[in-house]
Amino acid sequence: MDSPGYNCFVDRAKMDRAIRDAGPRELSCTELPELKQLARQGYWAHSHALRGQVYQRLIRDIPCRAVTPDASVYSDIVGKIVGKHSGSSLPLPEFVDSSQVPSYCLNPRGEGAVRKILLCVAHQFPDISFCPALPAVVALLLHYSLDEAECFEKTCRILACNDPSKRLIDQSFLAFESSCMTFGDLVNKYCQAAHKLMVAVSEDVLQVYSDWQRWLFGELPLSYFARVFDVFLVEGYKVLYRVALAILKFFHKVRAGQPLESDNVKQDIRLFVKDIAKTVSPEKLLEKAFAIRLFSRKEIQLLQLANEKALKHRGITVKQKSVSLYRRQFVHLAVHAENFHSEIVSVKEMRDIWSWVPERFALCQPLLLFSSLQHGYSLTRFYFQCEGHEPTLLLIKTTQKEVCGAYLSTDWSERNKFGGKLGFFGTGECFVFRLGHAVPLDPTDRLSPFLAARHFNLPSKTESMFMAGGSDCLVIGGGGGQALYIDGDLNRGRTGHCDTFNNQPLCSENFLIAAVEAWGFQDPNTQNPGP
Repeated sequence: MDSPGYNCFVDRAKMDRAIRDAGPRELSCTELPELKQLARQGYWAHSHALRGQVYQRLIRDIPCRAVTPDASVYSDIVGKIVGKHSGSSLPLPEFVDSSQVPSYCLNPRGEGAVRKILLCVAHQFPDISFCPALPAVVALLLHYSLDEAECFEKTCRILACNDPSKRLIDQSFLAFESSCMTFGDLVNKYCQAAHKLMVAVSEDVLQVYSDWQRWLFGELPLSYFARVFDVFLVEGYKVLYRVALAILKFFHKVRAGQPLESDNVKQDIRLFVKDIAKTVSPEKLLEKAFAIRLFSRKEIQLLQLANEKALKHRGITVKQKSVSLYRRQFVHLAVHAENFHSEIVSVKEMRDIWSWVPERFALCQPLLLFSSLQHGYSLTRFYFQCEGHEPTLLLIKTTQKEVCGAYLSTDWSERNKFGGKLGFFGTGECFVFRLGHAVPLDPTDRLSPFLAARHFNLPSKTESMFMAGGSDCLVIGGGGGQALYIDGDLNRGRTGHCDTFNNQPLCSENFLIAAVEAWGFQDPNTQNPGP
């Protein structure tokens, strides 16, 4: 180091304004719960030297593959790979997707070092196919490394993590794209007001959400990104989701009711994140992030796997021009005005409902499976028409012209496993909703405990009472009441609060049915829709 606390890659004049080198000099705790608390509180945030020590220790403790490149490997290969090129003229590896290298107060030598390290990483990790977050990680780690070789070793350890429960950085397009879909699902659940705004102002919601990693790894100012990285190294990937959700919440709070600065909401969010210091401090951002009541890491992993499976099913595993065909591109692509007809909801209302469904079904087209006006008022016929389709959407219109319904994650044929008795099945992706008479559909009326796994062990029985069907009734939600009960003649129903969805009654508590419809989800790539 050419100066106490800072190394030769840093523009110290800029760095002094970003992070003051003041604060505690030692960290004595080793237990994870205490480390988590200290990371969230920013214990080492204002001590450059201490943060360097903590990063060294946390990265050293990452479980890695047996053969992981270290500093000596870098010394051996850097000359051969870089040759006589200057750092600033070096190309970026293809896997970073033309990402800009964040400056993060680096001087020209530091910016060149980032490119050299990235090229050496590409040489040692040929399996990495897509990793746009990596330039930001290398640029930050360079602040806390004695030289390029040490930074290279730290980066390699993060990439070579082999603990299946400790996901760190996406290294393939499949992982990246499924994380974008997962983020969209989380926004849909935990930032419903912001999601409503995104649907209103963007023709391609998933394109907006696909930028979520760039907000963190590139647009966030250094002092903010370093705080996020502090917690990320201790707690893992779900921290990134939390912080990105918090960013979207603050963006919505500031911009709600105001015209966007451009017709490109994606660009507006980037500018907001870049200037986030005008709105919120790093402490308040993390405070908001950890106030969001997310489910466990395992449940998020299961949702990620479900999204990966959907992408594989559509043949999307690498970045390609045709990938945009899969993206949500609003729901106009799925709900076509010219060929959609319902006796219960309008095209606009169906598009609103469609904007809530899990990302992996968002581009599927609605397929009418059952209509009481076409198929008769028979629960037996309802089951017959719906079996083999998963998920389904139930719509009910009462004689008082009230409209409500439910998104149901699981094939109705599952009811047969209970031998004729009424037994609950389904997943926490089920949700119920209501439409007010002549009132636009409101996302806050959609209620769901949000759980991706079909057979996940839930904390209580009532929280898993999603859907049940017998010969004489159909039930949605349970525990202390039922969100929806419909009799076997599809004639009468009732609704009330239930513990599963923690909902208010969806319409008049006792009602007569005017019409019932069930809709399936048809893959646009499949001519003959199957289960």
